[in-house]
Amino acid sequence: MALARGTPDAIITTLRQWITARWAVLHFKLETAMSASVTEGEVRKIDKGAKKITLKHGEIKNLEMPCMTMVLQVKDAALLDKIKAGDKVMFTAEKADGAIVVTSIEPVK
Repeated sequence: MALARGTPDAIITTLRQWITARWAVLHFKLETAMSASVTEGEVRKIDKGAKKITLKHGEIKNLEMPCMTMVLQVKDAALLDKIKAGDKVMFTAEKADGAIVVTSIEPVK
């Protein structure tokens, strides 16, 4: 933010505009983070080399996707280290570059 100069009213107006702009950015980031809803699933197959996982999953609400079994990409192959075929899991997924990508996954204890 440039140093505000001028009358007190001008300074207050500049500060209000700055705060409003920053609030809008923070609100957008929060909405984006919250849009990736957690979904239940069961691991059917893992292909760590291809960074892919086959999941039988419940509805993925943030992607408006019904229950099904499908192959998904994973954001990071390291996510696959803590799970195995047959595990019940909770995961989040997003659309990225036209593909559905698992961004987090945890086994259900």
